[in-house]
Amino acid sequence: MASQDWFEKDFYAILGVPQDADAGAIKKAYRKLARQYHPDQNPGDSAAEQRFKEIGEANSVLSDPEQRREYDAVRQMARGGARFTAGGPGGQGNGGFEDIFSTMFGGGGGAGPRVRYSTAGGGAQPDLEDILGGMFGAGGGPAYGGFGSTRGPRKGADLTARTSLSFRDAVTGATVTLGTADGGQITTRIPAGVKDGQKIRLRGKGQPGDAGAPAGDLILTVSVESHPVFAREGDNLTLELPVTFAEAALGATVAVPTLDGKPVKVRIAPGTPSGRVLRVKGRGVPRPDKPGDLLAKVAVIVPQRLSDEARAAVEVLQTQDAGHDPRAELVRRGTEVGVDGRQVRVLAGR
Repeated sequence: MASQDWFEKDFYAILGVPQDADAGAIKKAYRKLARQYHPDQNPGDSAAEQRFKEIGEANSVLSDPEQRREYDAVRQMARGGARFTAGGPGGQGNGGFEDIFSTMFGGGGGAGPRVRYSTAGGGAQPDLEDILGGMFGAGGGPAYGGFGSTRGPRKGADLTARTSLSFRDAVTGATVTLGTADGGQITTRIPAGVKDGQKIRLRGKGQPGDAGAPAGDLILTVSVESHPVFAREGDNLTLELPVTFAEAALGATVAVPTLDGKPVKVRIAPGTPSGRVLRVKGRGVPRPDKPGDLLAKVAVIVPQRLSDEARAAVEVLQTQDAGHDPRAELVRRGTEVGVDGRQVRVLAGR
């Protein structure tokens, strides 16, 4: 809400920014000054406390686009030599409040009443608070358009912050303590399942509002660290599960790690190929309605060194499997392939 203070206070000078400063420059200047003059940094310093209040008031107005437009308009009136002329015949106004108000309320040279505020004849000087109350919706009078929707106590401004979480904390949720721009701290709970780069709105964790108004929100951007074993696909956790050739060929029951540190047993069916995905229900991201699953992708490990006995066994297997070509279907389907836009025929045996 506009007040007579707006004629007297230069909020741009208080923050040390030019009048054409953008929102980013205003925010940067406010944070720097708020840290410098915060009462926690200047205990017992009444001057610093007053300065901190002025900085907060200036930022509250200039960071709100609607309030900033109103403030700039009011300041423009003051710079333009706003004055109050005597009423009655012959009273001429050359700009200032008379012309501005007469235009707003039906004057301006045409039909309709002229609005004049007289300082002649010993009358009392009009109270700017009352005048602006009519323009901007203050007091008990009517509110007018343009500037004039009635404003109640203002909600506090939103703040932004960043934090980094381990993969485990991002999946299961965590309580974190964040430092604020003015040197304070905020402790809050990060919900389970937050993703890398996700923005979370923490209600009521921003700047305090006017008396009777809620605080603003904190917009928190989360960075999630990678994990040496697990990855994410939506609400599912994934991992690569190494199995031996014998386990894949003959079948086995193997242990699979989980994020909570308690391995579970899964069955490898005989003849399981590399790349098959085994699903462990409910061991992914915890959700109240439907938790995600753990997806284990089988990776058959080829032995690097063989004993004489093992080599002999593999050679026996090779002999028994001599009539089977696992690439026959691949060759058949790839007899015609595109290479740089040309058709090339691949001939088996060449």
